[in-house]
Amino acid sequence: MRRSLHITRIEETIDRLRASGATSVLDLGCGSGRLLVRLLREPQFRRVAGLDHCRRSLSQAADALREELEPGRGRLELIHGSFTEPDDRLCGFDAAVMVETIEHLDPRRLSELERTVFRHWRPKTVVMTTPNRDFNALFDRDTRILRHRDHRFEWSRAKFAHWAGGVAQRNGYRVAFDGIGQEHPAFGSPTQLAEFSRGVEHT
Repeated sequence: MRRSLHITRIEETIDRLRASGATSVLDLGCGSGRLLVRLLREPQFRRVAGLDHCRRSLSQAADALREELEPGRGRLELIHGSFTEPDDRLCGFDAAVMVETIEHLDPRRLSELERTVFRHWRPKTVVMTTPNRDFNALFDRDTRILRHRDHRFEWSRAKFAHWAGGVAQRNGYRVAFDGIGQEHPAFGSPTQLAEFSRGVEHT
């Protein structure tokens, strides 16, 4: 049975976190907790936290994680907050993930995201996925229409590479790009991924 694109994103993210050697993971914009469930099923991840600004989503995540809470006791924390606002409790994580998250943010606040995640919290690894706007040309509709009504923007591969490359350069990270989902020779994959790895400390 073919996996959905969302499940493929989650599994690709898990694979990259495993390979990074991370033992503590912060899910930024955790929503209803689907990625958190998978993280808790991996013994490598000894500390897991989910952050979301929406209390309703956190409540849904707590319900979804109810069966995981007992074996995951002491490993999991759900936090109400924003990834644009520095919070010292979230410093010290090995890795942070943002799966289909940044496109829900007002573009004017991207500098706040950069400051909080890459300068204040500074995880060793950041895995980020977002829609590939180039791929929208394959949909049978106006390409100016975004994939979800809550998306504030969707970036082409070139735009994402430009932004992520700048973030990496300014903050002492390396960044590598990939696609998730079936790839089209001209338009790429439906989802694009950036994996940031912290190199020389930024001064």
